[in-house]
Amino acid sequence: MAQTKKKRTRKKRGTQAGSIETKRRSRPRSRAEARNQAKSGGGRTLSKGDNPPTWKGAVIRGLVASLIFVVLLILIFGRNLTGSLAIGLLMLVFYIPAGYYMDLFLWRRRERQRIRAKSKG
Repeated sequence: MAQTKKKRTRKKRGTQAGSIETKRRSRPRSRAEARNQAKSGGGRTLSKGDNPPTWKGAVIRGLVASLIFVVLLILIFGRNLTGSLAIGLLMLVFYIPAGYYMDLFLWRRRERQRIRAKSKG
């Protein structure tokens, strides 16, 4: 009797030259490899606090904060749209540099702590 279902095939991991890339593999193949991956941090990238702040991040955060502020002014306090947008624009002008420099201060403080921890340990 003929086979009705096609057998599942494994994904071909090799290249045309015959070499197999092992760095792209995320799932460990053995228990020992899983332990080593867990001890080394699992190949994680830098956490959010490790990256220096950017103006782009400050602009996005400022836009979101001022948008929430405008919506609250309209819905909760019953202000008109034009007045709320004007106040929101003023808040945006304040939020962007304030957010950037606050992040920069906190990032520098974390970097100093990280350097001290490395020099002690």
